Amino acid sequence: MDLYKDLLELIQDYSIEEQNIINKAYETANLMHREQKRQSGEPYIIHPLNVSIILANMKADASTIAAGLLHDVLEDCDMTKEELTKEFNSEIAMLVDGVTKITNLDLSSKNAIALANTRKIITSVMEDVRIIIIKLADRLHNMKTLEFMKSEKQQEKSLETLEVFVPLANYIGAFLIKGELEELALKYLKPEEYESVSGQMQEILEKSKEILDSMIETITYTLEKNNINYTFKTRIKNIYRVYKKLSKNMKLNDIHDLLALKIVVDDIPTCYQVLGLVHSLYPPFNSEFKDYIVLPKTNLYQSLHTTVFAPNDMFVQVQIRTSKMDLVSQHGLATYWHLNKSDARFIMQERLKEKFQFFASLNEIDHNAKDNEEFIMRIRQDLFSNRIYVYTTKGDIIELPSGSTPIDFAYNIHTDIGNKMIGVVVNDQYVDFNYILKTKDVVKIIISDTAGKPDKSWIELAKTSIAKRRISEFLNKNEEKDDRQ
Repeated sequence: MDLYKDLLELIQDYSIEEQNIINKAYETANLMHREQKRQSGEPYIIHPLNVSIILANMKADASTIAAGLLHDVLEDCDMTKEELTKEFNSEIAMLVDGVTKITNLDLSSKNAIALANTRKIITSVMEDVRIIIIKLADRLHNMKTLEFMKSEKQQEKSLETLEVFVPLANYIGAFLIKGELEELALKYLKPEEYESVSGQMQEILEKSKEILDSMIETITYTLEKNNINYTFKTRIKNIYRVYKKLSKNMKLNDIHDLLALKIVVDDIPTCYQVLGLVHSLYPPFNSEFKDYIVLPKTNLYQSLHTTVFAPNDMFVQVQIRTSKMDLVSQHGLATYWHLNKSDARFIMQERLKEKFQFFASLNEIDHNAKDNEEFIMRIRQDLFSNRIYVYTTKGDIIELPSGSTPIDFAYNIHTDIGNKMIGVVVNDQYVDFNYILKTKDVVKIIISDTAGKPDKSWIELAKTSIAKRRISEFLNKNEEKDDRQ
């Protein structure tokens, strides 16, 4: 089978032991799925092979690729987790079980089962981020073959993809998968709009080819003159992202990052040197400059973004980054498979806990939600809604749901900051506690050890369930203390 040969080629630099595990996983999956067909009529093994190839392209470890091959054997075949553990090991069995749907619970409705499964998918990131990565690869291949499903199923899967899988991909920085999922979902949810935007983008790309080629030639000459090692890439903006902007009544000409040139260099000082050289060639549109190297995004994305005035009255975004940053811009957390192969699984999980703000919020929501329905409601409200990005006075970026107030900001920093808050300064101006924060706001919380005390009205002013809960806990604790006196 050609797909199997493709997989073998991708893992040829893995150790013999790792290759043997993957080969055994393929043989087992092929045997278990031997009588099954996909809705396209193809042998079912086509699907797990494609999932494993997506993972192998990410340089996933052998256990993850093996789990990708075996990811449906517990759900669709006559095989148990215990048998899988005995045949392979507990790690692979845990990964496969993590991506397996819940089907045998005594739940009252399809909706209850769906809520339980959605919660399992989302919270699996706390157990092992590799489960989510396998699930994203699984969903990506399923979306690529969605044409063989009925129209209503296409719509259902596409909506779930946008509501659950795209936010998860964004949170762990899996930008390549995220972009593909967005475009595939739009293709089935809004086919006419998808075709319209796709056509317009292709037209722009064709018209701008000469200009981009000319810019690359000019910048190349300047970089080589300054003895700078580099590689060039071009990028046209994701169709789904363009659609979202156009749906807000923006015009195509008002989107300044439709076209981008990516310049990948050796180190951070060279990034800033190249920025100066690019600006010496093409005037910058200053309001569109972003330094994500000094201030990385909350999913660790780093790069310099500058939009310049290009020939023929065009705007072109130039992104400047190191090779490591470029890997992160494609794979996010999965980059550690490229950089720290043997220890990657442990490093990925530690980075997730230490660096990714959503992890703490997810953990708290999971711990305090009384049932699956409340869990999903809070996730939608706190994590999967539109986001804003505000700054502390130290320059740290804090990610919050749109509509958040300084109360949410304070409790996101620390419970004591919220409980002791007596005032708020935003962009050097005092504001009320009901002020709605906006992206790029710089927020300073004024606290007092003696005068600070949450008020009951704060619960209504807060947007996030975390802030609401911590305020309630403080008030309840103080009421109990008063009752004892």
